[in-house]
Amino acid sequence: MGTRKGSSRPRPRSRKSSAEKRIVWAVCIVISLFVVIGVGWHYRNGIAYYFSFKSDKNAKMTAEQKRLADVRTVEVLTRHHGMSIGFDVSEYQGEIDWTKIDSVENLYPLDYVFIRSTAGKNKIDACFKENWEGAGKRGLIRGAYHYYRPNENSLEQAAHFILNVRLRAGDLPPVLDIEKIPENQPMDSLIVGLHRWCNAIEKHYKVAPIIYSGERYYDDFLREEFKGYVFWIANYNFFVESIDQDWMFWQFTESAEIDGIPTPVDLNIYNGPKSRLQNLRI
Repeated sequence: MGTRKGSSRPRPRSRKSSAEKRIVWAVCIVISLFVVIGVGWHYRNGIAYYFSFKSDKNAKMTAEQKRLADVRTVEVLTRHHGMSIGFDVSEYQGEIDWTKIDSVENLYPLDYVFIRSTAGKNKIDACFKENWEGAGKRGLIRGAYHYYRPNENSLEQAAHFILNVRLRAGDLPPVLDIEKIPENQPMDSLIVGLHRWCNAIEKHYKVAPIIYSGERYYDDFLREEFKGYVFWIANYNFFVESIDQDWMFWQFTESAEIDGIPTPVDLNIYNGPKSRLQNLRI
């Protein structure tokens, strides 16, 4: 039999299909709630701090100025209770009131500071002298670091650091800060230059330097070439919450706020208590 044109009708939606969709949506919502609750529980220390700060009408800063980085900072510091905490500064932090330097968020005492002294073969940090003296008067354990320029002579850079940095008993060993890839030389040549810098520094100060770099740079170029050295590693990944066993120092944020310092500042965790840090001093 033939069918008349226009007589077909749309099929009604399947009740079973609609029910399945509602079930899928319900499952997704439940999973999302578990994820949110799980993340909230995981970062409970930082979140609790954030809201306690927000309700404090006498706080010097407004709640709007607090950032997500604060949650991670408090969380990481809480998880490393008992380990020694410090920070590092350079001329980029501006004029520092060292008399106010005491702790992070009024909760975690500061034990040490790394201060940039020199860069390349001719740059002296504009605030090095003031920062070095201020940290000493404040009673902080202090260390000086050199920002290494890959395209400049390594021995000239070592000589420049030695000329401008006088270390005494109780200071931390000199620090080599290497972060950049060379422009006009292979990495093998750079590694040779870094060894020359370290050897010259060790010969003068009678102590092996600490080496600072980012985690990827460390993994790709430094880990195998500089075995036996103390490493200070930078990693700001929000989801990295524990110091690696191979790192002596971990720079875990560049966004901390410390009374007396007008700009955000780097925070560091030493892989041990302050009593063990004493053994690293010259």
